[in-house]
Amino acid sequence: MVRVYLDIKIGGSPAGRIVGELYDDVVPATVENFCCLCTGERGGKLCYKGSTFHRIIPGFMLQGGDFTRHDGTGGLSIYGGKFPDENFKRRHTKAGLFSMANAGPNTNGSQFFITLVPTPHLDGKHVVFGEVVSGMDTVKQMAKVDTVANNKPHFSQTVEIADCGEVDRSSKKDKKEKKHKKDKKHKKEKKHKKKK
Repeated sequence: MVRVYLDIKIGGSPAGRIVGELYDDVVPATVENFCCLCTGERGGKLCYKGSTFHRIIPGFMLQGGDFTRHDGTGGLSIYGGKFPDENFKRRHTKAGLFSMANAGPNTNGSQFFITLVPTPHLDGKHVVFGEVVSGMDTVKQMAKVDTVANNKPHFSQTVEIADCGEVDRSSKKDKKEKKHKKDKKHKKEKKHKKKK
């Protein structure tokens, strides 16, 4: 399974890292969209970095992912527009689930939410695509910020995605390169011993 991270700032101060494990075996297109928006690999505006959680409802969920308007009215997918609900195999059974926010059936973009409690009334309406595997303490901290109208965090407590990306993408590459160098060195040493 794919893992991504979101480094969170609250009111400009670091609040911690959330690591999510994504269900790429269940909803591959939804995961591809979220993952690419975490890494920013498609370029342009298509990245969560610098965006905010614009809607926080304690005892329910935290919503973010609008990197175009930052108020819940915008956002883009990597597919060029809205994309369909992939399936509803996973249900909203616990806190810490990643699910797609939408404006009705088949209107997925970049906005998503993290559940704070089980939310079965959202089953069959929103696509669950991952879960928090580390950083629930950060999620709980985010849920405690003061909010104003429309459940928007108070300007002094803006909840921002300061950085984001895929976990271990570069380290896997580094490990491969190190292993390759080690194998090469080992072969050279063997060759050298044979010559003696």
